Amino acid sequence: MADSERRKRGEEMIKKVYAGDVVVPPEGAMPFTDIMLEQVFAEVWSRDVLSIRDRRLLLLGIIAEKGEAMTFGIQAKAAIKNGELEPDELRELLLMIAQYSGYPRAAALVGVVEQKIAEAQREAEAQKEAEPQKEMAEGGGD
Repeated sequence: MADSERRKRGEEMIKKVYAGDVVVPPEGAMPFTDIMLEQVFAEVWSRDVLSIRDRRLLLLGIIAEKGEAMTFGIQAKAAIKNGELEPDELRELLLMIAQYSGYPRAAALVGVVEQKIAEAQREAEAQKEAEPQKEMAEGGGD
């Protein structure tokens, strides 16, 4: 597969994985991003052996163990927005993380998880409120 095809597939997958929340720089702007899109997203996330939800659960555990709260939050919010995990399931993950990675690791993520749950819920509510207005503007309110 040509690099341009891999990049396109990678761009489509990253948008899907992160529910459109991650801005992808233009091709050539950053070699790191180019390689990430062409390898991680075009070749790994796009495989069909594991679902995106399964990959996300695995990744959340790894990120928690690494102590990367910001990245954990990005993944948590995307999981909610994509319908992969419910808020209570994310909270349950923290209980597992506490047992296997330690309470300090899990405790550092509690606030992040609650913040991302609230953000995702606010965005979903705003989107619902905008839908009727969009329909009316498009002439669907007749």
